[in-house]
Amino acid sequence: MEDNLPASCAIEKFTAADLSSLREELAQSGLDSRQAAELIGAFLGVRGYGVSSYAACGAASRIELVGCSLKSMQEELEKVAFVM
Repeated sequence: MEDNLPASCAIEKFTAADLSSLREELAQSGLDSRQAAELIGAFLGVRGYGVSSYAACGAASRIELVGCSLKSMQEELEKVAFVM
């Protein structure tokens, strides 16, 4: 098994507008961790990516901990998203 993924499997850079919108929804909606994970799953799903509910929950927690910078959100989403 190869350690390097082909370029076609690379995670795209989400637009700053999309990330900013997600960040605002997460911050302003008062969601619990399960709901935040579902929102992240939906965000990735409409863009053609999948995510396990466990990974989405972890990403939601980490996004909250790092202060929700767009760069950190991009990194977290890259870690948990998989191409469908």
